[in-house]
Amino acid sequence: MNLAALQQRDPFISEIIDTASQVALYSFSSKTNEWEKTSIEGTLFIYRRSAAPLYGFMILNRLGLQNLIEPFTKTLEFQVQEPFLLYRNDKHIFGIWFYEKNECSRLGLLMNR
Repeated sequence: MNLAALQQRDPFISEIIDTASQVALYSFSSKTNEWEKTSIEGTLFIYRRSAAPLYGFMILNRLGLQNLIEPFTKTLEFQVQEPFLLYRNDKHIFGIWFYEKNECSRLGLLMNR
């Protein structure tokens, strides 16, 4: 996947900073107190934008048309628990499962910065 493909989804993306080849997104359900697999899995990209917010990440979904697009904001919190990168936004708690463990730790460090 190249920069032009990402720019079709967000024309303000100016640079790909790092990628993970295969991830799957899980969502934490506070009702059942369990993790639920979502229908989003594919390549994860961390990118820079030419407009605010200046950074974000995206999972380009291989299973359907819905991609995960998450801007980096001050409210995002990350925690590495290999092979998962857990994160919380304003509304939900998610777990990103990494096929390659070294990608999890590398991207987890990058996202925490």
